Amino acid sequence: MLIELFVTFFKIGLFSFGGGYAMIPVIEHEVGLHGWMGTVDFSEMIVLAGMAPGSLAMNSAVFVGYHVGGVLGAIVALLGMVLPSLILVMLVTALIFRMHKHPLYKSALYGLKPIIIGLIVYAAIRFADGSMFVGQWDGHTISLIAISLCALLALVRFKLHPVMVMALSGVVGVFLYQ
Repeated sequence: MLIELFVTFFKIGLFSFGGGYAMIPVIEHEVGLHGWMGTVDFSEMIVLAGMAPGSLAMNSAVFVGYHVGGVLGAIVALLGMVLPSLILVMLVTALIFRMHKHPLYKSALYGLKPIIIGLIVYAAIRFADGSMFVGQWDGHTISLIAISLCALLALVRFKLHPVMVMALSGVVGVFLYQ
């Protein structure tokens, strides 16, 4: 089981690009494939991983690893997630210093930008689908959508710090759902 955790997160760390939010669909697929978590547990894990200090991808690996194999599982999953990046960054850095002005390099980066945006949008839709929309438009669902839209407005229009928006959303959640 520990080897399976390591290999799974090593693959995720090796083949996923674009940061933690872009990795959510890949992590979700692998976690579901192995039967480590259900959709609700996964959605809750993403919320906690996003609110905890550190990167979403690393926090997700730790949460899944801990859920599956305790403290040792968390360490193994984290190592699996970190090692590919560490190895690739060291190798790619040497290559980038040689090629950073080459037209093919710049073209490849332009081609990768849209897919990263697409993966992030997909993760947002899947996250909202699993945690907010339970097939009915009741007061609970509408209030969750309202909180989401207010949070987006606070970030985009009023330029509030994301930590402040998370704290305010938590306070609103306590008042609405307690």
